[in-house]
Amino acid sequence: MPMTYIEKLNKATAAGNVCVGLDPVISRMPEHLRERADGLNIFCESIVSSTAPYTAAYKPNLAFFEALGRDGYDALERLIDSVRKNAPQAIIIGDGKRSDIGSTAQRYAVAMFDRWGFDAVTVNPYLGSDGIKPFTERTDRGVYLLAMTTNPSAVELQDHGGEGDPLYLRVARLAETLWNEDNNVGLVVGATRADRIARVRELSPSLPFLIPGVGAQGGDLDTAVSLGLSPDNPPGVINSSRGIIYASSGEDFAEQAGEQAKLLRDNIADCK
Repeated sequence: MPMTYIEKLNKATAAGNVCVGLDPVISRMPEHLRERADGLNIFCESIVSSTAPYTAAYKPNLAFFEALGRDGYDALERLIDSVRKNAPQAIIIGDGKRSDIGSTAQRYAVAMFDRWGFDAVTVNPYLGSDGIKPFTERTDRGVYLLAMTTNPSAVELQDHGGEGDPLYLRVARLAETLWNEDNNVGLVVGATRADRIARVRELSPSLPFLIPGVGAQGGDLDTAVSLGLSPDNPPGVINSSRGIIYASSGEDFAEQAGEQAKLLRDNIADCK
């Protein structure tokens, strides 16, 4: 019998809670790699190799690979192979925020889980159960629903309903109950609005959190850990992208990425 997603997550986070976000932009890569045909592959695979000892999850943002066309798809495939080889304990979260009507969502689920082999995906819950169930019915895979994101304009929709019943809390409530039949649903809860994490946790006590927004986006790590990753909560991960993968623009970029991943792992442990 295959492991459930929560079993995979427990195993991955046994030694830490770092999620490395992989959002590669050619112009931000070290200069000596930018003009090389294999530069993107070297960059991504070197980041994985150097951060593997400290990392519970890798989260490639699909937009950054899709924007490069065939080369990007090839790089993503090689990246996934690199994680499986260098960090077999880690989970891979396909960050595409996919969602659509049921028949299309089912095709997205096939693409994300069967074609790419992701252990988990991010999903926009705006379409409700029809757009969520094709992902959650894969009991060995995880689904992180967007609840409280880090972008400034998120409040335009996510705060709808006012302080008493904002939309992001309705997502948390439904994720804990209606949408979590197979115990494989989690929530994306941004650290940039750390004062509200406690409200989300109160309504979703059994759900693992994927927490972006620390590091370059300025989210408060101590609050995110204490409210989102306490020992009484399910295992969660703290994502850092730019703060790790762009830690150096020199030839020591991989070494510095590893140092930053280790530092984040240790800082998370100190906050618990």
